[in-house]
Amino acid sequence: MQEEFNEIFIKYHEIITIGVYGTAIALMLIGLYAILMKKNLVKIVIGLTILDAGIHLLFVGIGYIQNGTAPIFSPGYENAANRMVDPVPQALVLTAIIIGFAITAVALSLVIRLYKHHNTAKIDQIKHLKW
Repeated sequence: MQEEFNEIFIKYHEIITIGVYGTAIALMLIGLYAILMKKNLVKIVIGLTILDAGIHLLFVGIGYIQNGTAPIFSPGYENAANRMVDPVPQALVLTAIIIGFAITAVALSLVIRLYKHHNTAKIDQIKHLKW
């Protein structure tokens, strides 16, 4: 069963890679559309989160190496340095997920404050919004 899966994965590796990159770009475009075109602040924050998820998926896709191993030197894998997956994109994505969560929490708390003050979350109806 595992051998069949590996054969299918090797055969369709390019299609899977294009699918991952395509999904990442689609998520980024959907998030950008929500940020630029929506007037409700909650929807804009959701758009930021979707854009963030697309960027994370793109970084993970870029850092992938086919038939790569974990970046751990252990007995029997001393000569496997050229097949090791780069851990930097993974570390960056983990850090970016935490930062994205914090930004989303702060943005939603600001939206709640604006809603309590202006009784609306729509940008067009907030008359006293100043830069």
